[in-house]
Amino acid sequence: MKNDIDIHPYQLSVEDPRFRITPTQQMAAACSGALITSLIVTPLDVVKIRLQAQQKTLVSNKCFLYCNGLMDHLCTCPTNENNAHEYWYKRPSQFNGTVDALVKISRTEGIWSLWSGLSPTLILAIPATVVYFVTYEQLRTRLADWAKRRSTSETQPLWAPLLAGCTARLWAASLVSPLELVRTKMQSKKLTYLEIRHALQSLLKHRGLPGLWTGLGPTLLRDVPFSGVYWITYEKFKMLNNNNSTFLYSFIGGSIAGSLAAVITTPFDVVKTHRQIELVEKEIIAESPASAKSTYSALKNIYQKNGFGGLFTGIVPRIIRIAPACAIMVASFEYGKSFFQKHNKKQFEEQIFLKGDGHH
Repeated sequence: MKNDIDIHPYQLSVEDPRFRITPTQQMAAACSGALITSLIVTPLDVVKIRLQAQQKTLVSNKCFLYCNGLMDHLCTCPTNENNAHEYWYKRPSQFNGTVDALVKISRTEGIWSLWSGLSPTLILAIPATVVYFVTYEQLRTRLADWAKRRSTSETQPLWAPLLAGCTARLWAASLVSPLELVRTKMQSKKLTYLEIRHALQSLLKHRGLPGLWTGLGPTLLRDVPFSGVYWITYEKFKMLNNNNSTFLYSFIGGSIAGSLAAVITTPFDVVKTHRQIELVEKEIIAESPASAKSTYSALKNIYQKNGFGGLFTGIVPRIIRIAPACAIMVASFEYGKSFFQKHNKKQFEEQIFLKGDGHH
């Protein structure tokens, strides 16, 4: 420990491996980031769904996708038409665009209406985001350390964030998929826990254990490449500033990385939306086991019907939603990391001074 005492604390960099944040601190940073992102992005998605409902362009009359930028949630529309006005997305309204909708909803229905449907999405979005970010950070640092030990370069290799990002997304999505299926089932018919148990038993009987991961394939085909492209771009952007990320720098980096990843993976997003809704309608509403087409045949089908442009349907709204969500999430997470790194550095310095005093 003598070497530690000889180092003047102000010579220590906050990036020193000894100040790396613990998994618990990473969880706290990811959790706060997920909350902030959900609170900021949700009003935009509520407005998007209300505008779609007004224009009768919801993909289906039974289901619609609710996306708060962290993850997608398939919401099922209640079948009780008599009380349709009670549901936030079916309230009668006439909006002329996003800003008009934001103003009118907050004026006529109260400001809290802009966060309709937030709580059920948070139940899964927060744990999924925490698992994703903590897994990514743990894997990336381990891979980068392993690469540095075998190389003369101190720079993190780009394959580290690529591999860590893809693995983290695969793990988080697989973990949440069965829970999302149960949540959608509960929401669709207001089923009791006993009825859900029977429904899941029926699903397991027809499809076996893989039935719990219904619709996961299209999700992974979109989210795993998205995650890989996103983290490579973001980490490369950080390197341009020698990893000295301020909140604004992280925000810009997250926005650029999110936009690029969104453009590249849009064809898979188009397929996923259609297939997920088809699967849920068969699996949850019709209660009969769903047989899914392959992603390749779905892409081919969309291309034949709508041409190349059809594969990029909704690209602008997708970027508008994803860019700020990615920017807010990663900037909040990096801010949390920086806060805990400084806290760890301070504690380390205090220990040095205490040990230094003990030697005199």
